[in-house]
Amino acid sequence: MKTEIKQVFFDLKQLIVPPGNTVQMENVSWEMFENILQSMGEGSAVRLAYYNETVEIKMPLLGHEDDKEIISDLVKALLEELNIDFRSVGSTTFKRENMQSGVEPDQCFYIQNEAAIRGKREIDLTVDPPPDLALEIDNTSDSRVPFNSYQALGVTELWRYDGRELKINLLQDKKYVESNTSPNFPELPITEIITQYVKQSQTAGRSPTMKAFRAWVREQLQ
Repeated sequence: MKTEIKQVFFDLKQLIVPPGNTVQMENVSWEMFENILQSMGEGSAVRLAYYNETVEIKMPLLGHEDDKEIISDLVKALLEELNIDFRSVGSTTFKRENMQSGVEPDQCFYIQNEAAIRGKREIDLTVDPPPDLALEIDNTSDSRVPFNSYQALGVTELWRYDGRELKINLLQDKKYVESNTSPNFPELPITEIITQYVKQSQTAGRSPTMKAFRAWVREQLQ
């Protein structure tokens, strides 16, 4: 077994994943997945997802990162304007061995459960709640590995943006169902407005877009 893991380590270090591409490896044990995480280390540009002995390694494109950043900024601005306390924990690795699941979101937020993890430097899903909202940019891959992992880990709300539109998935009876509304922002047309301002940022730039978005939110609150 140790020899096998060492060989996987060697192969991973030689593995080249061009930006915009995804590699999947099957028959990967949980111990091997843990060692892959350790091998990649913190600050790695790749995104990892694991579900039921399949690991996915994804190298994002520049457009992927652009979409992630602007949507993250829009969510933060929205929460601030609504005076809702939150904690964004980025691409923190969330994993549970008994669920055979692990994932590194593009971005995720604790909102209702912010107080439960406030000040914590590490999150253990065997005792801590999963994020209330996760964001996955899917403009380079249609893989089910991250989707299934979020579902198994109990992330209650998952946003998936494919470069054209935003889709909201809500956890119901341990399965995701697509929804037109967000429980975190029930009074707002989230799918339409997020898509609109992401596209606006591509022509108007970030700062004018964020100012316009904040102004729009304030109008809705009046």
